[in-house]
Amino acid sequence: MAKRFLSGIQPSGLLHLGNYFGAIRKHVENQDDAYYFIANYHALTTVQDADQMRRNTFDVAATYLACGLDPDRAVLYRQSDVPEVCELMWLLLTVTGAGLLEKGVSYKEKKARGISTSAGLLAYPVLQAADILAVDADIVPVGSDQVQHIEFARDMAASFNHRYGDVFRLPGYQLGTPVPVPGIDGQKMSKSYDNHIPIFLRGKALKKRVMGIKTDSTPVEAPKDPSACTVFALYSLFATPAERAAMAENYRGGDYGYGHAKLALLDQINAFFGPMRERRDYYQQHPDQVEDILVEGGKKARAVARRTTDRARQACGMA
Repeated sequence: MAKRFLSGIQPSGLLHLGNYFGAIRKHVENQDDAYYFIANYHALTTVQDADQMRRNTFDVAATYLACGLDPDRAVLYRQSDVPEVCELMWLLLTVTGAGLLEKGVSYKEKKARGISTSAGLLAYPVLQAADILAVDADIVPVGSDQVQHIEFARDMAASFNHRYGDVFRLPGYQLGTPVPVPGIDGQKMSKSYDNHIPIFLRGKALKKRVMGIKTDSTPVEAPKDPSACTVFALYSLFATPAERAAMAENYRGGDYGYGHAKLALLDQINAFFGPMRERRDYYQQHPDQVEDILVEGGKKARAVARRTTDRARQACGMA
């Protein structure tokens, strides 16, 4: 039997290269019996402007469709169109230790950076587990830094099953990129840290972002270490093995500046995302088509989630 894939992405801003190489690319590769949702409930921890939420949600949908997601093969939907996940979240909360949630990487990372945290952010992994378990997902494609969320979901499902019987399927995961995609400051690319390069940024704005990638002060004429350079790491995401080897040789040979490497990266971004930009422009001009796809996807996802929720309610005496 085919494995069911499930993943979600927050509409908290324009999607960036980290989203594409860490998630979207893998989602497009695995479309049959796959459920991909726009995590607008999750985004409420950071986006608390209604118009912005609607714009971001549309942008995520248009981006997925532009990047190749086929709604005839995969189910694309808004998280908020499947309210059953909120009920499942509460059921899971009753069997989840508070100490487990305090170990959450996202929560700890934002707290360490001094970013304001809420109870919603603390409980984020529980809602994420509900999203996964609601549709009986087998595999969740994730970046290496997101594996903990799947482990948490397995722990919560196992705890519930231990108390109430075999209710939830325990999910596995599939890695996207081996390491997180670096941002222009060399740290993990993230909208929260404003170090990202949006997928569909173009023209002067894109060039300014790429040319602003942080590098060291090694002179143009001196040899450079490609393995220690953010520009090379980003270039490697797009380039063929031969192109990567040639770029690495340029670095080690000297007389090749970071500015040259940044322009080469800019060319790669434009060539790779050019066709997708055209498709995204089409969906921006036809928003009703996007809405129809999301509504239909929500109906399909909710039908599955309702069966799971009824099973869980029955098991713990709520029905």
